[in-house]
Amino acid sequence: MKSEPDEFSWESLWARGSTESIWDGVRNHQAAGFLRAMQAGHEALFYHTGSERRIVGIMQVTRAAFPDPTDASGRFVSVGVRALRPLAVPVPLALLRADPAFTDCPLVRQPRLSVMPITPVHWAGILGHADAS
Repeated sequence: MKSEPDEFSWESLWARGSTESIWDGVRNHQAAGFLRAMQAGHEALFYHTGSERRIVGIMQVTRAAFPDPTDASGRFVSVGVRALRPLAVPVPLALLRADPAFTDCPLVRQPRLSVMPITPVHWAGILGHADAS
């Protein structure tokens, strides 16, 4: 799940502790479909987009999809999230692009999509990069 750090950063989420935050404002239909598939208890990576372009933390979905309160049309959804832990070392998109194991990773193939699934293999690889750096 991606956010501009100037808009909503990992540090902002982390500072809220176990308090639920609403992940809203997603207006791409494909990304919204991925939000709809999330269930409470799922984990998600927090990615700073913009000039940073790096994965910085892990969050947990606290509430499955519900109507996005910022969407007057009623077509889009939000989920509740809370911070679990920061990555030991942030993982830059450039590092994933350089790693052949991530050629088919949605973050590498569709980097502009704000919400996307990550396979267990890619998840483990990302955490491996965070621990190995």
